[in-house]
Parts: sequence; C-alpha cells; structure tokens
Amino acid sequence: MSLPIAMSGTDMIGQARTGTGKTLAFGIALLERITVESDPGYADLAHPGKPQAFIMTPTRELALQITGDLEDASAVRKARILTVYGGVGYEPQLDALAAGVDVVVGTPGRLLDLANRRSLDLSHVKVLVLDEADEMLDLGFLPDVERLVAKTPASRQTLLFSATMPSAIMSLARSHLSQPVNIRAEAHDAQTTVPATTQYVYQAHDLDKPEIVARILQADHAGKVMIFTRTKRAAQRLADDLEERGFSATSIHGDLSQVMREKALTKFREDRVKVLVATDVAARGIDVADITHVINYECPDDEKTYVHRIGRTGRAGNTGVAVTLVDWADVTRWKVINKALNLDFTDPVETYSTSAHLFADLNIPEGTRGRLREERRPSPRRASASPARSAPSANAPAAGSTTARSSPGTPPRASPSRHPPTTRPRPPGTTTARSPRAAPPASPRRTRPGQARRRAAGRAGPAPVEA
Repeated sequence: MSLPIAMSGTDMIGQARTGTGKTLAFGIALLERITVESDPGYADLAHPGKPQAFIMTPTRELALQITGDLEDASAVRKARILTVYGGVGYEPQLDALAAGVDVVVGTPGRLLDLANRRSLDLSHVKVLVLDEADEMLDLGFLPDVERLVAKTPASRQTLLFSATMPSAIMSLARSHLSQPVNIRAEAHDAQTTVPATTQYVYQAHDLDKPEIVARILQADHAGKVMIFTRTKRAAQRLADDLEERGFSATSIHGDLSQVMREKALTKFREDRVKVLVATDVAARGIDVADITHVINYECPDDEKTYVHRIGRTGRAGNTGVAVTLVDWADVTRWKVINKALNLDFTDPVETYSTSAHLFADLNIPEGTRGRLREERRPSPRRASASPARSAPSANAPAAGSTTARSSPGTPPRASPSRHPPTTRPRPPGTTTARSPRAAPPASPRRTRPGQARRRAAGRAGPAPVEA
C-alpha cells in the first residue's frame, strides 16, 4: 500500500503492527529515489557524494539493523550507506563522510554533533525518514529532531513509520509534513498486538520470578527467549542469576559500551546464547529470527511499551508466546494497559513457580526445576579440613590471655600433643623453683627539724604526772 505513494514523492505517515515489514516499505522507495555512482546521472548532481537520504532512529541497534536491510536491498546498485551513532570513535564516520555517502542512518545525538561540526551536510537530502516516529517525536527527542529537520531542504519528502502513533504525536508529526497521506495497515478497530502471539499474564511475587522464568525457559518448543526488565541493574542481575542456574544468557542495556552491546546482540542472533535480558533499548524495531518467547519480567510502563516488547516474537507470520509477570504493586498499572489494548486479562491469576496452571499453560514438563546446574559445594576433603583450620585448639590460650615466657633454667611445660618434646637432662643440684625477686633497697626518708624528737617522745609514752 505504501510503496506507490512513497515512490511518487508524497509525504506519508505509515502505521502498522510490529514485524510487518515497515523497514522495506520506506527502504525500497528511498533507494529508488536516490542516484548512486553506477547510475548515468550521478556525475550531473550538484554535489556528488553528499547524503541524498536521511534516516533517524531512536536507538543504535535499530540503526544498525536498518543499515543491514538497506545493504541487502541495494546489493545490485551498491548504494553507499553510513551508520552514525554515539559510543564509538569519530574517525571512521568522518572518513566515510569525506569519501562520499548516499544514505545516512543514525541516532539524533551523534547526527546533530556532526552537523554542528559541518562534517555532515544535509542540504541535499531528498528523502527524510523518521522510524519509530512516536519515540522520535517524544518530548525528549523533539529538540534534536527539529534542529536536524531544519538543516534539510524544504522540498524534501518526509516519511514517518511506527507501530503506535497517539493523536497528540500525530498532530505534532503533521507539522513537519506537507499534505501527508495517512496509511494504516489494518482496520481502525483492529487489535494492536499481533494475533499470532499467545499472551499470558500472571500475578507473581518478585522473589519468585527467577524461579518462574527458569521454568519457562525449559518449556517445550522454547527456542530463543527475550526478557525485558525496567532497569539496567535488574537486567544485569537477572542475566547473572540465569547464568548461575546453568542457562546460556547475556544482557544488553545502557550501562554497556556500544561494542559490548553489539557483541551481545550478535551472540543472540547467531544462537550462541539462548536468552537475552534487555531493557527497552532493544524493544524498538530489533528483528531477530526464531524468537519463540518474550517475557516481561516487570509490568511495562504503558501500552506502547507493551506492544513493542511482545512484538519481538510472532514476526513475519510466525507464532510466539508472550508472558507478563505483574507485581502486586503494579496491578493498577496493568489494568490501564489492559483497558487501552482491549485485552482479556483484567485480573491476573496469582501464580507461583509451583502452580499447576503455569506448567499446563506453557507446556512445561512435570518435575522441572529452576536450575540446570547444581550449586557448587565444597568437596568432602575440603569440608573436613576447613573446620580443623578454623576451629581453635582446646588447649590454646583464650583470646586476651598472655603466655608467660620461661626463663633460663626453667623446664618447659608438658605439651598436650601426642609426641611430647624431648628435654635435655639438667645437672644435679639445680633447682627448678624460680627464685624470688629481690626487693629494691628503700630510699632514706628525709625528715624535717624537730620531727625526730617528736617521734621519739611518742614512742616513750606520756610523761608521768607529779603528785
């Protein structure tokens, strides 16, 4: 539906469910409208090598994914595509811009930085694309987006694509478009979530969630699993816990460097790890094949986040399972999401890791435990040796007591050990008793004049009284 309109040069707002091919909807039209080096009219351009297409995305991972899709689509024409994002060095991006590019894909922060340094020239852009438009035009991204849009020519074509687009964002997006055509890939009253995804919502205690997740990972037909958390610490802590339990897991969140995030996502794509624990940085547009389960470890903030999270499974006609674990404190928030999406989970079922309906709903084999690897326990040899080292001896002196040193000529005390030490024989006549220490000589006391006479008179007694 969107290809004829986009290829004609008309501004457009496209809205469809996740996993329905929005990237190729604007990617094919974009590649058809630009002129590459192999085309006959490339030398006639006013400034060959300047970007002719400009794509903004909210996350680095989505930018890399779009770049890969465009490179596959331009395998014949060989369009020069550059990905621009933060967290990496400037030199490769500056060298590529100096050599000449046809399409630039990136995040607003680094794009604005290069534009302010005059290394990125956007004055020759023919097509501007805002992918995940509701996130791009949010209040946090709006200033950077407007500055970048102002650097593009007014004659450009603007395309906006997203899975969710509230009315307030729609009115804001129209200010950047000229007589746009609004295309919705489904009916107005259609369900926002993908029907091929089976959804389960359970009310679970926070301390029991790791056990529940560990059992879900062992369900029948469970392949790759994505787990979403609300905070970066929760993502790292859960990934470490799952690794300790014996599962192959990794994490991706904002505290990791860009290189570490790319490595984690590559491992997940190449089946080197089974579980990817992520924050919402990976919920927008990331397309990984064969994801069978998506677990919301915590209740999402709103219905848009919920739709994007569970949209990682059930893509391209495949089926999937989405499990949401709601805390007692988040029941009200979930009811708002449930009402907004018109779902049938008004009152989530109270669920524990041993609940029978959990095993029945998700096809978990009976007797499944929450740990693949037993806890590491010390060997019997170490266990028996460690108390002997740590426990004090029965004949050892108590803490705070002092041990008297034996002086020369004093026999040593009997040792409580099994083999008493041998003593050298003493010559006859020697005593073992310790001689008393001689008292120091008393110093003479000084007396005052007349004091000696008074003392002598006192010892002699009172004088007799005469009759």
